Amino acid sequence: MFPIAATPRDRGALQLGYAGSPDGVLGVAQLVALLTGFLCVHCSTWWTDFSALRYFEVVTLWFFSAFLIFFIMHIFRLQSKIPCINWPLTEFLHYAMGMLLVFIASVVAAAKSGGISALVAGSVFGLIAAFLLGLSMWRSYRVTCGSQPTSIAT
Repeated sequence: MFPIAATPRDRGALQLGYAGSPDGVLGVAQLVALLTGFLCVHCSTWWTDFSALRYFEVVTLWFFSAFLIFFIMHIFRLQSKIPCINWPLTEFLHYAMGMLLVFIASVVAAAKSGGISALVAGSVFGLIAAFLLGLSMWRSYRVTCGSQPTSIAT
């Protein structure tokens, strides 16, 4: 999730073109998958394992909130106003943690779902979100670390 070329709509404090960029679309897809997974589990009337499904709810809601904040930061260009934080590294680490924890929560929720369709759907959306987070982590890694020249000049 890094700045893209400015469009005519991107003047001033807002970067509205970000939502249509590949990173912006990926961010919206992550938000939708996390929120859908959370709502599927939360609205289910039959829970087979309270602690496992509560863990799924906490993880998905936490990362939904965190990624919503990152998305809003990109729209309002707030990274440039706080230069003391290494934003690419921060996002990379957050994607890595999110992918790992959402994947674990989704696998546990799928194992403890007991065949209840709402819980299975929630865990499937969690796995989709984990895949999207992994994709964002890979894109972030390319920008954060990138390929660096390794040849020694003689």
